[in-house]
Amino acid sequence: MTGMTGGCLCGAVRYRLTEAPFNSGLCHCETCRRTSSAPSLPYIGVMRSAFAITQGAPVAYASSARIVRSFCGACGSPLTYDNLDKPETIDVMTVSLDKPEAFPPTEHVWVSEKLTWEVLADGLPAYATGEREGA
Repeated sequence: MTGMTGGCLCGAVRYRLTEAPFNSGLCHCETCRRTSSAPSLPYIGVMRSAFAITQGAPVAYASSARIVRSFCGACGSPLTYDNLDKPETIDVMTVSLDKPEAFPPTEHVWVSEKLTWEVLADGLPAYATGEREGA
């Protein structure tokens, strides 16, 4: 699916994807939880060349070493996760898409940091870290 669009809650920042994502997951790391104020944060991975801001300018925040996240400066909506060690890709927050139902999660990552009361009962693969064990 191409031509997907998305943006923040208030509409100040908009973006467009020109290629389908190469993965889709739910991250349970502490930083993602704090970023979203939720038990997990859904994301899609896309090629950087397929992602473009079409309106406004998100605010960048270095949330940890080599990781830069972007947000809307007006409403605070989290938009992207950028691992500087992987310059060819960028993660986009799934629920910032205009049609987030198009890309349901296919895996859980960082379950080693998952909240103890969050139960994973969807049968999706679950990885202790962000790396797929044995891959």
